[in-house]
Amino acid sequence: MDLFCEKYKETMDGENAFCRHPKEYCKFRTACIIHFMGGENRVSYTDSVSNDGDDMLRLQFDKGNGLLPAIVQDHETKEVLMLAYINELAWDKTLETGKAHFWSRSRNKLWLKGETSGHVQIIKNILVDCDEDTVVYQVEQLGGAACHTGHRSCFFRKVTENKLETLGEPVFDPGEVYKK
Repeated sequence: MDLFCEKYKETMDGENAFCRHPKEYCKFRTACIIHFMGGENRVSYTDSVSNDGDDMLRLQFDKGNGLLPAIVQDHETKEVLMLAYINELAWDKTLETGKAHFWSRSRNKLWLKGETSGHVQIIKNILVDCDEDTVVYQVEQLGGAACHTGHRSCFFRKVTENKLETLGEPVFDPGEVYKK
């Protein structure tokens, strides 16, 4: 399937599509199916989003007092890995770098997922809900684990008979990874 760049009016083979102008400002970037998402010539297929004729995607950050939920799932298995929050800065950094950035509510600062552990999340797709106030980041989870406890997913416990049952074993030892 061929892909089309709105800004440069270029058609590219879908298998080998990449943004030829990743360092330039592009008002189509957040809705572009071939926009630059980290790394040279990297292919990224994101859903094209329409804002009633507006070419630039604007999330509704005002609905969440500046923060919106970001659900993170494995791009292949669709396993839910975590839930975090984004503000406009985190959103912009995610789009700019192709790596998942969030707003840490506890530290009150921008947070690149994996900045300490090395377990970075590479964005493969971004889905936006109908109200434009929640996103789903479909990612490649580097390092095998998304949770700071060492588990693959932050959702590693299941309610069974009003108790929490732990599912699976940690992928890494958090005491070793997060040495202070």
